[in-house]
Amino acid sequence: MNMIIEIAGWLGAGFSLYAFFLVSFNKSQGNSNLYQYLNAIAAVLLIINTFAHKAYPSMFINIVWVAISVSSMLHKNRELSQAKKAYSKV
Repeated sequence: MNMIIEIAGWLGAGFSLYAFFLVSFNKSQGNSNLYQYLNAIAAVLLIINTFAHKAYPSMFINIVWVAISVSSMLHKNRELSQAKKAYSKV
């Protein structure tokens, strides 16, 4: 079980760094679904790891990170849905 928790932590760190790389080198935008998904997955994996290690401040920030990512994706999907409805009425 410890190995799974450690792998989750390292994968979470990797996904987070990969998302940062993509935005930093203009391979993705900060509001893209790819960036938000990578951040959400990274944060969930880091939550697992930080909970197991009782690193509650880090766990808290990752919970907030997931909430922001999910909120951003929902907001973007809602805007797309509204735009499609408006376009179909034209």
